[in-house]
Amino acid sequence: MDDEERFARMYGAFNARDADAVLEFMGAEVEWPKAFEGGYVRGKDAIRDYWHRQWTEISPTVVPISTSVLTDGRVDVEVDQVVRDLNGELLDQRTVHHVYTFDGDRIVRMDVVSS
Repeated sequence: MDDEERFARMYGAFNARDADAVLEFMGAEVEWPKAFEGGYVRGKDAIRDYWHRQWTEISPTVVPISTSVLTDGRVDVEVDQVVRDLNGELLDQRTVHHVYTFDGDRIVRMDVVSS
C-alpha cells in the first residue's frame, strides 16, 4: 500500500470514529500528540482513550490534501482540519501538517506542525 492509500484509509477511519482501524497502522508504543489538550500520549490504549474523550467534546474532521517524504524519511501529510462543537458550530478550520515517523511500516510518532 502506498502512502496516499495508507493515509486515506487512516483519516477515513478517524473521521468515521473507528479508533481501532486507525490504530492498526501504528506500533505498540506510538507517540501521539494531544493537539486538543497539549503534550503527548504513548501507546495505543492511551491514544484510543484520548480520542474517545476528545470525541465527547468536539467533532474534528481531517482530510489529507497531499503527502511528501521528507529528507529524513518522515512523511508529511498536509491536511484540511475542521473542528466543530457537538452542535455542529464551526470552532476552527485550517491547514496543518501531520508529520509521521515510521519503524518499518508502523507509525511510531506523529507531530502536528501548523502551516
